[in-house]
Amino acid sequence: SKPQDDCDYTRDQLPNYYTANGDLGHITTNTGNPIYANNASLTVGRTGPVVLEDRHLLETLSHFSRERIPERVVHAKGSSAAGVFRCTADITHLTTATVFSQIGKTTPIRVRFSTVAGNLGSADTVRDPRGFAVKFYTEDGIWDLVGNNTPIFFIRDPVLFPLFIHSQKRNPVTNVQDMNAFWDFISLRPETTHQVLILMSDRGIPDGHRHMHGYGSHTFALMNSNEEKTYCKFHFKTQQGIKNLPVKEAERLAGSSPDYAQKDLYNAIEGENFPKWKLYIQTMTEAQSQSCSFDPFDVTKVWPQGDYPLQSVGEFVLNKNPENYFSEVEQLSFSPGAFIPGIGPSQDRMLLGRIFSYPDAHLYRLGSNFTQLPVNAAYHVKNFQRDGVDTIDNQGGAPNYHPNSFGGPKNKHSAKKTYPTIRVSGNLGRYDLRDADNFSQARVFYRSTIEEPERQRIADNIVGGLKFAIKPIQARTIDMFSQVDEDLGRKISKGLRGENLSVTL
Repeated sequence: SKPQDDCDYTRDQLPNYYTANGDLGHITTNTGNPIYANNASLTVGRTGPVVLEDRHLLETLSHFSRERIPERVVHAKGSSAAGVFRCTADITHLTTATVFSQIGKTTPIRVRFSTVAGNLGSADTVRDPRGFAVKFYTEDGIWDLVGNNTPIFFIRDPVLFPLFIHSQKRNPVTNVQDMNAFWDFISLRPETTHQVLILMSDRGIPDGHRHMHGYGSHTFALMNSNEEKTYCKFHFKTQQGIKNLPVKEAERLAGSSPDYAQKDLYNAIEGENFPKWKLYIQTMTEAQSQSCSFDPFDVTKVWPQGDYPLQSVGEFVLNKNPENYFSEVEQLSFSPGAFIPGIGPSQDRMLLGRIFSYPDAHLYRLGSNFTQLPVNAAYHVKNFQRDGVDTIDNQGGAPNYHPNSFGGPKNKHSAKKTYPTIRVSGNLGRYDLRDADNFSQARVFYRSTIEEPERQRIADNIVGGLKFAIKPIQARTIDMFSQVDEDLGRKISKGLRGENLSVTL
């Protein structure tokens, strides 16, 4: 590694760039035409009006008003880096996916870390889940594994996702976060209990991006060359060790260094202290899924590792920072529906909803050709989609219809064998799973995964937000957490009485 003493690569980016590149020559327009005076608009005389023929002025102003694109509705604040994934175990008996085709196989990747609820300029050290998304650039196209730093999620049905996010975002009248809305939703949907406990635990504020695990969260399906299906969960384990921030330190950094996590990641990579993660999988056969004591496709549930042990299958290293944040991070897009042969979805409700939602969001943010942007582009794209705003690769003179007689791309029938299928039966209906088992796994987490000092901190963190909600919502929330453990309910109730800050209805 390079010496780290007194190195701040974010501070020294411009001096370092100048040292490496020197003077850049002459200013030009966007079409490369030289500009002879960039310090003044074209006017009639020294004090006369600006003229419409000042093309450079019009280009400068019009581009400035379009420099920003709509920020992501969630996961707006993020950091990214590129690197390499390497397969370390033979799992060809489980999947035909090219990333796992042989031990030692390497695949270029790009990872994006993010907070969820905050705006683009928000602080990195808030209590919030972290996004953990990995893009694999494979010979069979893009595989996007889009998850979080927690193995589960708040809700299990996608129709509730926009409504849940509304409860976390700014109140549309006051434009500030509303604790009544947040805790009202949480206490009315008890499937949120497990995730809220994790969020309120020490791991709710990771110490930067390098010191947290990542999870695919959902249940996926693997297919092998014999068309045999195995269900799977993905886990990325940090090799830097888990580190979390105490509440007071996180609050201090939010004011003094709001880009703390982004600076930490950038400086580590520039200093050649490259962060690494190992990839593990859990597997479950179809027969096991049918006899499982819980719904294995419910994203609010974990698979107990005693029953479904972790298997080490790969590792990745991040060794290259973005050369331009906008083009490589703001324009970076992930789709949970971007699968390669050998990997596919299960009947996980939230996953199936995200398969539609994510690319639809990208069409709004980035335009109809967002997959042609270099950071999102696959190695080889052959289809019949043409034109649209910001087309980069229009596939030349190839046919744009199917079937055709002029060499247009053909179906790859063999790919069907390695795409998992789902056999289903039942009556069509809207089945609200609100009353499924929402507390047993949360109880294991509270009683067995963490110890007493952290249990008290969880209660304190809950009180820190719940104290701003009205009393009926407080009471319902206490009742919900009491079903996890009566002691937790008592701790929260005691904390609220001590704060004496509850709001009356």
